[in-house]
Amino acid sequence: MKLLYWLDEWLTLSRTEQQTKLPMSGSDLLGDVFVKYDFVDVNKPLLFTFSPAGTNWQEQDLHANFAPWGYRLAQKQNVNIIAFQHLGKSNWFRNRNLIFFLEQLSTLLTPFNCRLGYGLSRGGFAVGAFTNLLKLDQVLLFHPVSSKNKKLVPWDDRSSTDIAQQFDWQKDYHDVDLGNAKGYIIYDPTNRIDRMHAKRYPQLTHLRVFGMGHGTHATYLNKFGFYKQVAVDFIRHQQIDIAQFRLQTKTLRFKEDYYKKLNKANANSTHRLALLSTAHNILIDEKHAHMQEQKDKIDVQPLIDIAITHQHEHPNDAIKLLEVAQQLAPEDPLIDHKLKQLK
Repeated sequence: MKLLYWLDEWLTLSRTEQQTKLPMSGSDLLGDVFVKYDFVDVNKPLLFTFSPAGTNWQEQDLHANFAPWGYRLAQKQNVNIIAFQHLGKSNWFRNRNLIFFLEQLSTLLTPFNCRLGYGLSRGGFAVGAFTNLLKLDQVLLFHPVSSKNKKLVPWDDRSSTDIAQQFDWQKDYHDVDLGNAKGYIIYDPTNRIDRMHAKRYPQLTHLRVFGMGHGTHATYLNKFGFYKQVAVDFIRHQQIDIAQFRLQTKTLRFKEDYYKKLNKANANSTHRLALLSTAHNILIDEKHAHMQEQKDKIDVQPLIDIAITHQHEHPNDAIKLLEVAQQLAPEDPLIDHKLKQLK
């Protein structure tokens, strides 16, 4: 646990001296969790990330350039990062070595005035469970699992819940504990279990994305950079522009491929396919209205002016310009008149 020894000595220095010791990076193995850290500036945020399910690396996969989930993203934003990567498929960050490390680490973070947490699903559970311990100020959670303690979440009947019972869900850090932290939780309200877990984070700002799902379709959102852009805004500004977020999710829903993926992911559920079909039809009408609204905002007069100016020298080009203008403004009588003249 090299980081703990280094921090312990680093804390004895003045703030100016602490800054001169940076950058500092390294890694360690904490039982079945790999941790990698990079400290660049004592005056910048310190970000904690915990890996989600699906990133099932093994110890033999680790190498000098291995980067845990979220590590590269933090580096690109030039903030301090401590990233935790679970090893193995069924791993809920319950290893005693990890917990001991975090308990010791929590006493050595006083130089960092801004501490952030970011996690998806299983990683969201870990962020929520350790937030109060690490005294995080702001967190960003995507469809997190609040706990796998069946007494607390008896309605979570996913297969992962039964598998997770191999771990102790009675001892410390087995449930969400946000302390005084604020932040955001993003999830699909049509997903019953995600919705129930989200209710256990009342102090966070809830941002709902219909059709986002959990797992298959959530991974698909990476194609459009959905997670990355939201995370970047959060890391840079410690807040999310909610108006921009709404616009981004609306634009995403206009993509036909989005519904194809959702239909494929729900192929075995007649009920969900019916709901998706209804939602898709509503969005088709909404998309048409949106496109018409954008067309109404387009000023076609410059196209008309150019066409009229060159109608004698280049009549065919003038016709093509007017035809484009007519597509954008089909009700404009001047365009129709000029086309009839030229043809």
